[in-house]
Amino acid sequence: MISILAAPTNLGLRPPQETSVPGCAKAPEALREAGLHARLLRDGAEDAGVVIAGRYVDDWVSGAGRVRNQDALVDHATRLAGRIDAILDQGRAPLVLGGDCSVLVGTGVALARRGRYGLVHIDGHTDFRHPGNSDRCASVAGEDLAAAVGMHWTAVSDIEGLSPYFAPEHVVHVGCRDGDEELDEVREVLAGVVPARQWITDPAGALDTIRRTVAADGLDGYWLHVDIDVLDPAYMPAVDSPDPGGLAPRQLTALLGELAAGAVGADVCVFDPDLDSGGGYARLVADTIAGGLGGLGAREG
Repeated sequence: MISILAAPTNLGLRPPQETSVPGCAKAPEALREAGLHARLLRDGAEDAGVVIAGRYVDDWVSGAGRVRNQDALVDHATRLAGRIDAILDQGRAPLVLGGDCSVLVGTGVALARRGRYGLVHIDGHTDFRHPGNSDRCASVAGEDLAAAVGMHWTAVSDIEGLSPYFAPEHVVHVGCRDGDEELDEVREVLAGVVPARQWITDPAGALDTIRRTVAADGLDGYWLHVDIDVLDPAYMPAVDSPDPGGLAPRQLTALLGELAAGAVGADVCVFDPDLDSGGGYARLVADTIAGGLGGLGAREG
């Protein structure tokens, strides 16, 4: 059964404008207001509480070899890992509601402590900026996949000496656009890459690639990371970096529905309620999560 764990962090994002902070830390409560928790609780989920993040201070300095909010981000990731670990110990499936994509660091720490896990990284961007390909590493929400496979600064990619949290040969990325800046490198590093266009045009073939990657012998299971900006901005503009060419909600729901039962858990990130004055986009995200991830971890039970 599902345990809903809120992780309302915005520490991994750049400020939307000077003197302001990103709004995605408000997402878990916006989704609660949109009815997500009530729907999942009716089906046997539990509310596992919240892991509060530290203060957003935007302390990044170019050339310093540190990401924005690094100390607070690492602290949050470590505490989040402990909560995920406890949920898994109970035989339940964590559903982590971010916040930004830096929650993948905490997830990675939790799973690397336990064994060897695969990762399905569903995101409108590869999030593969790292010190080896950029001198502008600053925001882990755009660098989370690189950190997850051990290609970032050790402060974020090697917490507790656990790097890589996910071995590249057990990771598949799904959902980037064809013009993604790091797409060629990601294809060289990861076991599988499924751009959004491939899922839209050939879902059966794409699903085969995903399953082959995360069903390898010796794995203890796989995790689903879902950045809601995988959706096309025609449907979901309330995200930090909307890009055309994404999935329709029904396509994302179908993708998640195919993978949820076999996953040990999932996180959902980057929805920004500050960009959703009427609450309609929160309801769309809630519908997508309930429809696609409602069976999360069912096969484990």
